[in-house]
Amino acid sequence: MRTAAQAPEDRIFAALASPVRREVLRLLREEGPQPVAQLADSFDMARPSFSEHLRVLREAGLVSERKVGRQRLYRLEAVPLHEVQEWLSPYERFWREKLTRLRDVLDSMDDDES
Repeated sequence: MRTAAQAPEDRIFAALASPVRREVLRLLREEGPQPVAQLADSFDMARPSFSEHLRVLREAGLVSERKVGRQRLYRLEAVPLHEVQEWLSPYERFWREKLTRLRDVLDSMDDDES
């Protein structure tokens, strides 16, 4: 059995648990690669705290870092999110089936009232 420290999917879910980190991913998705200073300007927190969020995202494989001159550019790495999608897929099917059954019940109620 793998420990939480070894399981990549656990690192991904832990990284996604933070609203700050989800917002970093959104910014990178919508605006493309950005220097750390530009990303940090979007948040009201000390630079060391923000750097910790970037470290967690890097370790989860959700962002990559590239040094360009004196800047460090961060870029979204969306491939690990596929693991999240695979994990969520059975739950999506579960709820889709439940909602289909609810729709069928409601439709039959409408037929009964006619």
